[in-house]
Amino acid sequence: MAEPRAFLVVMDSAGIGGAPDAARFFNGDLPDSGANTIGHIAEAVDLAMPNLDRLGLGAAIRLASALAPRGLGSQPQGLWGAATEISPGKDTPSGHWEMAGVPVPWQWHVFPKTVPAFPPDVTARICALAGTEGILANCHASGTEVIEAFGSRHLRTGWPICYTSVDSVLQIAAHEERFGLDRLIALCEGLAPMLHAMRVGRVIARPFLGDAPGAFTRTPNRRDFAIAPPGPTILDIAAGAGRVTHAIGKIGDIFSHRGIARLHKGRSDADLAEHLIRLGHEAEAGSLTFANFVEFDTNFGHRRDIAGYAAQLEWFDGIAGRLIAALHPGDLAIFTADHGNDPSWHGTDHTRERVPVLAAGLGPRAIGLVGFSDIGASVLAHLGLPAPQHGRSFL
Repeated sequence: MAEPRAFLVVMDSAGIGGAPDAARFFNGDLPDSGANTIGHIAEAVDLAMPNLDRLGLGAAIRLASALAPRGLGSQPQGLWGAATEISPGKDTPSGHWEMAGVPVPWQWHVFPKTVPAFPPDVTARICALAGTEGILANCHASGTEVIEAFGSRHLRTGWPICYTSVDSVLQIAAHEERFGLDRLIALCEGLAPMLHAMRVGRVIARPFLGDAPGAFTRTPNRRDFAIAPPGPTILDIAAGAGRVTHAIGKIGDIFSHRGIARLHKGRSDADLAEHLIRLGHEAEAGSLTFANFVEFDTNFGHRRDIAGYAAQLEWFDGIAGRLIAALHPGDLAIFTADHGNDPSWHGTDHTRERVPVLAAGLGPRAIGLVGFSDIGASVLAHLGLPAPQHGRSFL
């Protein structure tokens, strides 16, 4: 029999409430206590997610938060539970690193909600790398709104649009043709070491096209330059053992392309889904596939679009069903999330929540409340590999 394979699939921001420390995390001046991304969507919309609910999604929500989600009441037929994060953040790198066996050991640097948001030395470095006399925005902003507000000035001056958020990030938007995509990526890559030394998690290149407000649109050629994890992740361990590792979507950027043999990108989650299904059929024996589906978060969570988020969940449930059908005997597929982003919540930031842990390939099994790092430890246990420094297998 061939060596079993493992698929770790992250529904970016699809939390299920109940984080015990949610009161320490805020959207504006209000704490995240009571946030519940999938649970509150299910209260507002009749969700149809038969594949993930059959694994135990509804049961996981009830376990995590005591909320009984309407329409998600199947008797679990897969492995199911809920995971709690210990890293001091509710962001993408923190969640992914911890589930990969490396909890974040520091507080991320976050830029203040002032104008300007960036200190003079950071601004000066951006100008030097870009070859410009200044930058635009220099504030907290929505990525789409900041392009509408400053896109025309950018086209006139050539100055890059620089903005941040409540996450530990500095984003730079520039016109893909007029400023140049290669120039934008080189700017962000050159700036990243300075920001990483400050414990800023990511520098993100955000190219866009269009000639006027109302016509500006971001392109799929985004590039993230993330600080490297401070310890060996499950990708490093698997690659070090000679296993083939596949990264789908943002995974390459999140892990600074470390421990990754093959990277699969796309213009949308729909493109990424086709990569995932193809690998479900074709991935090598003993391989690890790690995937992130980001549009729950970027397109619907931050924009507080309940109906859109619900539709994306239902679409993804079909993708989950297709992956499950493609699994080989002995394979393991885990579906989880990295944080919450409750579209019914106040503000526009992520929300501190527990996340579902749902698995196909092992039969019915209730694992209860586990840690994020236990997910990665379980993936490696399934592959017959040494455990990461943090986490215990729930298999």
